[in-house]
Amino acid sequence: MGNRKGISVRQRRVSAQLRMLRLERGLTCKDVADALDCSESKISRMETGVRGLYADEVSAILGFLKVPAQIRQELVALVRDGEERNWHEIHGKLPPNWKELMQFETDAVSIRNYEPLLFPGLAQVPDYSRAIIRGVHPRLTDAEIDALVATRMSRQVIFSRRPAPNIHFIVDETVLTRPVCAAEIRRAQLRNLLSLSERKSTVVQVVPFTAPAYPGLDGSFAILDFDSASPVTYMNSPGTSSFLEDDAEIERVKLAWQDIHAVALSPDESMRLVADIIGTLTGP
Repeated sequence: MGNRKGISVRQRRVSAQLRMLRLERGLTCKDVADALDCSESKISRMETGVRGLYADEVSAILGFLKVPAQIRQELVALVRDGEERNWHEIHGKLPPNWKELMQFETDAVSIRNYEPLLFPGLAQVPDYSRAIIRGVHPRLTDAEIDALVATRMSRQVIFSRRPAPNIHFIVDETVLTRPVCAAEIRRAQLRNLLSLSERKSTVVQVVPFTAPAYPGLDGSFAILDFDSASPVTYMNSPGTSSFLEDDAEIERVKLAWQDIHAVALSPDESMRLVADIIGTLTGP
């Protein structure tokens, strides 16, 4: 199976930037099209990621928009490198590609997210998120932690989108029982999971302790599907995160999801387990 011909993650990032830069300058697609002597629909397709991008065309648009040279060079480089389907990025306090992840979550029609250790970011309550970030990054200041929590919470706006994306969470039972924070916060977090499971567009399942070794033990991932673009897989690990688009990689992760789903409790059984665990939590 060969590589997909659709626009890559990096080119999608440039498409979004082209639209943002044009809007910042108060211009229409027609304004740009007239300046470049091309059709308005071509500019629109470039901005929405319907068609692939070419370095010379992007450079011409950025020149017309009077974008600073450094930004022009960075965006054109992303276009030229866009044929590489997978994109790995080493990050510091805030992963630079969180912006891309948030945009993809906003555009996705479905999101499948598996987590073996922590509640999914899209399902976290602020106090749980704060406790996790503080534990993982003990040298951050309170202000830096607050900024990271706010960023994580802002991703959850997709739950109020109309139509809402179909979201399917699967977590290992370890996520529900590991005492990573105060019992009160864990109760609130578990109740939030119950609340999310009541949404028509959201499914929550748990892989029980009794399950044998399964592919999910290899690490967390998310699969994002779109109406008019190829799927993207997002994987996160300490110090780095990756967008995977290669056909073989996408297929591998989809098969892993199927195997995880096969050993998970049903949604109803999963929520009964969550409710039972809430009942066992006592103390502050």
